[in-house]
Amino acid sequence: MAADEPLVLGIETSCDETGVGIVHGTTLLADAIASSVDTHARFGGVVPEIASRAHLEAMVPTIERALKTAGISAKDLDGIAVTAGPGLAGALLVGVSAAKAYAYALGKPLYGVNHLASHICVDQLEHGRLPEPTMALLVSGGHSSLLLSTDITSDVRPMGATIDDAAGEAFDKIARVLDLGFPGGPVIDRLAREGDPKAIAFPRGLSGAKDPAYDFSFSGLKTAVARWIEAKKAAGEEVPVRDVAASFQEAVVDVLTRKAVRACKDEGVDHLMIGGGVAANSRLRALAQERCERAGIRLRVPRPGLCTDNGAMVAALGSEMVSRGRAASDLELSADSSLPVTDPHVPGAHAHTHDHDHVHEVSKENLYS
Repeated sequence: MAADEPLVLGIETSCDETGVGIVHGTTLLADAIASSVDTHARFGGVVPEIASRAHLEAMVPTIERALKTAGISAKDLDGIAVTAGPGLAGALLVGVSAAKAYAYALGKPLYGVNHLASHICVDQLEHGRLPEPTMALLVSGGHSSLLLSTDITSDVRPMGATIDDAAGEAFDKIARVLDLGFPGGPVIDRLAREGDPKAIAFPRGLSGAKDPAYDFSFSGLKTAVARWIEAKKAAGEEVPVRDVAASFQEAVVDVLTRKAVRACKDEGVDHLMIGGGVAANSRLRALAQERCERAGIRLRVPRPGLCTDNGAMVAALGSEMVSRGRAASDLELSADSSLPVTDPHVPGAHAHTHDHDHVHEVSKENLYS
């Protein structure tokens, strides 16, 4: 661990998890998470107002836990990174406000970064530097995206995205139809291992010759599965839950991996990175590995704990921003719920590369011991 590598704290509050990570270069020192998922479970999905309140209550204790785990003092940090978007507006606002307060109090540069770019960058904490270019397949409750990154701090190009439901949303909705609870991804993954993925021929969205090559659609699949289940119940027959789970899951991961490998081939990229919460799905990992090996593509997937939303991924991207001398954000940084992935970070209006003196006119280090 080189002494001159940046020590960065990252804050992630885009949805229902308060994540605080600390990295030194590409070495993970702490990854503290406070989740409010149990609070949302009884509503069958994330309630934005509840998420915002939970972030507010968890923020300071989670930051203090991360600092203690890393064995450092806040004043040792070289920068504070925070998810500026995309995500739930109120939830993002809590994280951005906290990051600005800490950055101002400590006299440290602030980096507002992109949630999706962070999901790509987190893989560096496990498998070393990302090759450039890298193709990334990001699959979560809110996003199903194919992205080409030639520089994770400044150049991320969207290749394709979902035109309706994201993969994670489809998992949650089918789990609800099957009365399996929320979130749906883990329980469907578990049940699918005991089912037959070929039992039911569910449709593969946007897979025709004239369909967009890299875009995704899971709304039709979700409807087809729901109607199949309703027909079974109407006929008074028992629903084979494990077979439904396996067949539905296979339809999702078949499309995701097929399009991702196709994009790699078309762009001449020999690395595929998969991230986001759905990347924890065991069948997605297995099928991606199988298809990548056949195509001569190296697959990189972080361990499941780094796939879901976390502060480590934000700190990882923040560390890259510092290492590459990217401009810090202004203290006027605002949360942007629809921040495009083409903006990996939000630089300040008057920022200069390698010059952080402008960030805080007055150091308030004495406010935080």
